[in-house]
Amino acid sequence: MSKNKTQTSKKQSVKNLWMQITVIVVLIAFVAYFILSNVLVTNNSKNNDLEKAVGNNTAYSFVKEGDLSFTAPNGDLITQLEIEIADDEQQRQTGLMFRDKMNENQGMLFIFDKEEPQAFWMHNTVLPLDIIYVNSKMDIVHIVKNAKPFDDKSLPSVKPAQYVVEVNAGYCDKIGIKDGDKIVWRRE
Repeated sequence: MSKNKTQTSKKQSVKNLWMQITVIVVLIAFVAYFILSNVLVTNNSKNNDLEKAVGNNTAYSFVKEGDLSFTAPNGDLITQLEIEIADDEQQRQTGLMFRDKMNENQGMLFIFDKEEPQAFWMHNTVLPLDIIYVNSKMDIVHIVKNAKPFDDKSLPSVKPAQYVVEVNAGYCDKIGIKDGDKIVWRRE
């Protein structure tokens, strides 16, 4: 082989090596860009209040939307609450998350489209709660007492429910609310 051909072959090999290195660098840059763009992109939230509360570590304030009464099976009044109403998917998912206080005479009523087994959890919920499951006939079918803040454990209704009432923990024992009692509520 001539000296010229050997030099040309070496130049070609060096050129090929640089081409391979360039392709690898471009591929690495592309993969890094793809990964970082997917990790760092933030989605626009549909719940700006929730994002604001999370970002600023602030809590929601209670806004009265109705009244709810607990009654004995014979219709005798046990007690009455001011309620907020969660009747769409976003409101039901947020519930009482991020609340740092709620008065004893306040609570939240969750309304579902149909009666079926329900299950709640305490994810991002600061306050300990009593969770009261109510069927379509407005009968209390199950009460979960003293649900622990921030607990991701499922708290099932045991029986089908169409409504759920959340109140401060200990409220049911203090007032004497039990399975078989009823609720009556109205929207303002």
